Amino acid sequence: MRKTTTKLADGRELIYFDRDETVFRDEPDRRPLEPVANLSEVRLDPVSGDWVTVAAHRQGRIYHPPTDQCPLCPSTEAHLSEIPAPDYDVAVFENRFPSLATDAAPELALTAGGTAAAPAALHLARPGTGRCEVVCFTADHAASFADLDESKARLVLDAWTDRTAALGRLPGVEQVFCFENRGAEIGVTLAHPHGQIYAFPFTTPRTTKMIASANDHRARTGRNLFEDLLAGELADPLRVVLAGEHWTAFVPFAARWPYEVHLFPNRRVGSLPELAEEERAEFPRLYLELLRRFDRLFGEGLAPTPYIAAWHQAPRRGGAELALHLELFTIRRTVGKLKYLAGVESGMDAFVNDVSPEAAAHRLREVAT
Repeated sequence: MRKTTTKLADGRELIYFDRDETVFRDEPDRRPLEPVANLSEVRLDPVSGDWVTVAAHRQGRIYHPPTDQCPLCPSTEAHLSEIPAPDYDVAVFENRFPSLATDAAPELALTAGGTAAAPAALHLARPGTGRCEVVCFTADHAASFADLDESKARLVLDAWTDRTAALGRLPGVEQVFCFENRGAEIGVTLAHPHGQIYAFPFTTPRTTKMIASANDHRARTGRNLFEDLLAGELADPLRVVLAGEHWTAFVPFAARWPYEVHLFPNRRVGSLPELAEEERAEFPRLYLELLRRFDRLFGEGLAPTPYIAAWHQAPRRGGAELALHLELFTIRRTVGKLKYLAGVESGMDAFVNDVSPEAAAHRLREVAT
């Protein structure tokens, strides 16, 4: 792999990851860009204890552009994009409209500006310091991750790993989150195959709950929660979808989404940089097969299955019991029907699944090639 780091016209970082180690990247960004003010801040919800990001400047971001104006395609003479090169393997760049940024709201120090009616402790805020990056999986606008070959999927894994390590070293960053949203039904506003990486200045609520459960399990049993979960699924593989020498994919016992698969390395590690070479080598084959099965779930002739693929990694502090894993799920529950979150789910975070996890696992095994 060859990694080349350069700058876009407004000073944002752009990084190329190429399989050809002899490739040379020197294409300048010819757009007349002005820097965008990053007004991000994070505010503490005193009721839940969760940090909420407020990023009002994102209202002006690009929304469903025509294909010939896609900002993630390679640049041409007729259209200058975020990628100055005429072609690329994998490209990563700082989001122009980020939720979090290293220069976020510099005038906002940690505040506790209360009033008699609203005490200071109820109004805690600080700059939304962090970083948001866009990961372009391929130059082919019409492709998807499932269309990649194994060497390109491995390159994406290498890019995720590189960025996890680099972003995790930034001052103030507590957790790095790599993910992909695919499909307009999910809320994707750019059709080009891509994912994102968030470097958070806090540990996310979902991760905080996972850590609490894992710590409680350790206190009660003396064992690791995630190792026990994986061992239990392998001992009774009713919900196992796909198994390799180094990775196992299964539908969780209490899946929240109609079709939801968790992909674990068989050896517990906390983050992508901790994976061994043999684990990296096997991942592309299994992950691509999972994605292709998702696209076969509902038969031919439908639009590609919308999904979210989310890497869960240990935060900088307090995550010793957490296990790296990828969660893949779709909001499509059957042909022509999406799962919209109902009031109990959106309002109370109490999920109701319309598909039994065992039936989902059976169907995902059934659509194997």
